[in-house]
Amino acid sequence: MKLYFIAGEDSGDLHTANLIKELKAMRPEVQLRGVGGDHMEAQGLNLVAHIRDINFMGFWEVITHLGIIRKLFKTVKADLMAWKPAAVVLVDYPGFNLRLLPFIKAMGIPVYYYISPQLWAWKKGRVKKIKKWVDRMFVILPFEKAFYAKEGLEVDFVGHPLMDAVGIGEGSEVKKITSEKPTIALLPGSRKQEIRSMLPVMLQMVQRFSAHFVIAGAPSQTEEFYQDLIGEVPVELVMNQTYEVLKRADAALVTSGTATLETALFGVPEVVCYKGGWLSYQIGKRLVNVKFISLVNLILDRPAVVELIQHDFHAERLAAELQLLLEADKRTALAVDYAALRERLGGKGASRRVAEGILEGRMIED
Repeated sequence: MKLYFIAGEDSGDLHTANLIKELKAMRPEVQLRGVGGDHMEAQGLNLVAHIRDINFMGFWEVITHLGIIRKLFKTVKADLMAWKPAAVVLVDYPGFNLRLLPFIKAMGIPVYYYISPQLWAWKKGRVKKIKKWVDRMFVILPFEKAFYAKEGLEVDFVGHPLMDAVGIGEGSEVKKITSEKPTIALLPGSRKQEIRSMLPVMLQMVQRFSAHFVIAGAPSQTEEFYQDLIGEVPVELVMNQTYEVLKRADAALVTSGTATLETALFGVPEVVCYKGGWLSYQIGKRLVNVKFISLVNLILDRPAVVELIQHDFHAERLAAELQLLLEADKRTALAVDYAALRERLGGKGASRRVAEGILEGRMIED
């Protein structure tokens, strides 16, 4: 059986790799091909394109890289026609995957969608594409099942794959600071644009706090890229070991995205940060219809963690919020919120449930 996967960013790469691992355990003979990253390749996926070359964010940033995106469309379309997979598994990455859907279905190939695009936040009208062209959707956030039900679409809530990746035993309570010099994790994102925007402000904390600062380098970037931004600032850089960094951390400064949820599941108090390009931000704030930008607050439906967005993201405010994270009262309150978060996310087994859902599909023929 031949399966084709398309994931476009680091978190999708990680979760798809875990899904592939489960699929291979159930069907060792499965053949794998598609778009992804190092984690998927390590599980045996034959890469057609790597996410490091296609991972763009923001309206303006996407526009300026349209040539690369168009080239990828042509490459993937030609590859699908040549390889003729039994099914295609799309993973988030809506700007690309939703546009590719009509082509896949025109070929008569079953489509499974794992990790829903954030249609509940903006471009709700794209639900019509999901209903028309996706054979089965697996969602990972508890409120997404109700969202799709209101739109007349039945989806499968499988739980969050981070519960497998992080482990049930981790993050059951907020860590206690055991050293006079706490460890602060810096997670500036995974894309070049956001790292260039976020990391310089985060690095300003090094001179303001008596602490050990550690940058969690994304697997899709190079060490040289980070070193150019770090310069002479005394900070540790750890590449491609985000979870190990979080296990060591007493607090964290985290760029909005999946990392906000990962940080919470490891029991690390955090400040959520986001600053995009001026044009992208102006367009986004007029289109996005959510109260919060972090997954922690969205799932809990309350402001459990502080979000510093755009103009609020500056050194003075960031330093003040980081200081609060190191104090007992704030950490006690977060312990309660993190416990509630884990309860809402459900137990382990998301990857296994998705693998079972794909393999039981009657549409797939060997």
